[in-house]
Amino acid sequence: MLFKLLLVANAVWFAMGFHLFVFRNTVFAKILVPKAYRDSPAFDVLVESGKFLGGFNFALCAFNLVLLAFADAFNGDSQRIILCLFFALAHGSQFYFNFPIWRQNRMQQGVWQVQGLMRFIFVTDFVLMLANTLMAALIAWG
Repeated sequence: MLFKLLLVANAVWFAMGFHLFVFRNTVFAKILVPKAYRDSPAFDVLVESGKFLGGFNFALCAFNLVLLAFADAFNGDSQRIILCLFFALAHGSQFYFNFPIWRQNRMQQGVWQVQGLMRFIFVTDFVLMLANTLMAALIAWG
């Protein structure tokens, strides 16, 4: 039951990422780029690159939904541990690469600000990384 709940949480999070990067890609770019730099042609490139990121989030969302629908096909402990660790890595990589920017923000630096929606993303990826890692541990030692 807990494993399925985690799959739902993963799917919802990746669906939200898909929505932000594909349908709200300008909002995504505005989170990263200060107002003073939005007239640059590079801003438009960033807006469109959101769709690329959305594709990854869509695939990860769909993967979680397929696993949820066919959970019985992946009922082995080793299978579920591998899946949880894979999703922990997916969330963790987002946290890991945002962490140095957050640290730079503390010194009034950084190429973007980890605040508002970006802070929510930062924290949620960390929480889901931990949740997936803990689920793998529970399965391994439970």
